[in-house]
Amino acid sequence: MQSWYKSGSPWVWLSAAGVSFSLIAVLGLLWLIASRGLSYFWPAEVYQFDFTDEQGQTQSVIGEIYDREQVPYAQVAHLNLPFLSSESADSEQASGEHLTNEQQTLERILIKTGNRELTNLDFRWLFQGSIVKQSSPEHIAVIERRKNGDFYGFIDAIVSGGQVVELSQLPLLLARARNLQQQVKKLERGEIRSVNFELERLRLHERKLLMKNQLDQNTQQEINQQRAVLEQNYRAFEQSLNSVREQLMRDQIIVTAANGRQVSLDFADILQITYNNQLTTLDKVGLFLKQLAVFVSDEPREANTEGGVFPAIFGTVLMVLLMTIIVSPFGVVAAIYLHEYAGKNTFTRVIRIAVINLAGVPSIVYGVFGLGFFVYLVGGSIDNLFFGEALPAPTFGTPGVLWSAVTLAILTLPVVIVSTEEGLARIPSSLRHGSLALGATKAETLWRIILPIASPAIMTGIILAIARAAGEVAPLMLVGVVKIAPSLPLDGDFPFLHLERKFMHLGFHIYDVGFQSPNIEAARPLVYATALLLVSIIVALNVGAVAIRNRLREKYRALEQ
Repeated sequence: MQSWYKSGSPWVWLSAAGVSFSLIAVLGLLWLIASRGLSYFWPAEVYQFDFTDEQGQTQSVIGEIYDREQVPYAQVAHLNLPFLSSESADSEQASGEHLTNEQQTLERILIKTGNRELTNLDFRWLFQGSIVKQSSPEHIAVIERRKNGDFYGFIDAIVSGGQVVELSQLPLLLARARNLQQQVKKLERGEIRSVNFELERLRLHERKLLMKNQLDQNTQQEINQQRAVLEQNYRAFEQSLNSVREQLMRDQIIVTAANGRQVSLDFADILQITYNNQLTTLDKVGLFLKQLAVFVSDEPREANTEGGVFPAIFGTVLMVLLMTIIVSPFGVVAAIYLHEYAGKNTFTRVIRIAVINLAGVPSIVYGVFGLGFFVYLVGGSIDNLFFGEALPAPTFGTPGVLWSAVTLAILTLPVVIVSTEEGLARIPSSLRHGSLALGATKAETLWRIILPIASPAIMTGIILAIARAAGEVAPLMLVGVVKIAPSLPLDGDFPFLHLERKFMHLGFHIYDVGFQSPNIEAARPLVYATALLLVSIIVALNVGAVAIRNRLREKYRALEQ
């Protein structure tokens, strides 16, 4: 036993057990996130429940079964539920020991009912004992809308142009509505937005010339002509938009809810209509993939509790790429100076200690620094020098994607410096001496020998920086991230990439949906789905960086040897 202990085998098995436990924990966490998140997009079966309320009256509700739980009888004894006998209630008040196992807990189910214009909440609890009848009619329609959530009910009629048409016209009218909705989106986000952008630029140009006393009569006349042309184009696009909206408001569907009330829904608000109870397994898989694609490519709706997360995906990737572009050269140059040029003295040791300590500073501190230094000082100075005509409305003197990337670059800078220095320290001095002996300068030795060999270590630092920056939220809340961004930082207007704009971020989106949402139950699956998406993006970025690192390692392996 003592020889086995001295051989080091216990430490090998202990390390293996630790790695195995960590791997199982990570896989379990990913499975939990994936199962909870992806199930949100699976078309669930829709039921109709006939139940008895507390007054003993029979009511109906339509919806999806969202959750089940067991409730102790003592928590609901005061409700005087009709399906419980008074004897059981009296025995519960006297002594819980007289209750049978079936009476000690009650099962209740959480039903997603939708129909917000008829009820205040999307969900309601029903006790299993109060349900008189449970069925799943094939003709229950699930209507996904732009606002007010989903609607569950039976489609009674379709009204087109004031006349009732056959229900078989529903697919054609839905396709027409989607086409018109795309036209509305194109006009609002395309032509009209571009005209407004040009009008604002023209206004700022006019004000700039006026501030510099360079606005003569000819220039003013030219600006007025350009403004007149833009306003004429705006009116034309506005007329086209109103015309498309009038066509979109032409059609409605009449739907009967569970309580028998008929509701008229405009096709302008309808995204899709499905009959989940009629779908085969293959149809459900197709609808699942379609809804997953919509989640990745669409914009959020209803306070981020519905719709997609494309702006958050775009903002996260753009911010990480900008951060990587900023931190990589500064981190590598700093590491090269500290290892190759700086002398081994007290000043250098102090700098190394400071770099290591910076890695332990809370991220929110970096956010406060970025807000005070980059946003207010640097951004405010840029506004005073180059964008004075826009003041007091700030251009760069307000949180934006550029300042977020710079702040996270400073946050991850110690990681890149330390990793690069470790890679430089691994390179034998004989390679440097041999290169210098052959007549190469120190700069040529660094560029042609040292940096290629150290490139895998540099990529390792960049990978660690990406992994940390992509998940940071606290500093971004101060320097650029918002709940809803009106437009993407990248569009078709010059200069195309607008680094001064605010942006959405997946990490902040998770926080907002999970803790700031007015409808927690509806938002919970989106928290898991967005978390899974964020993990997937981080893994994809890391896999790409690892592939580049491995390729560089193989390319310069012979040089290192």
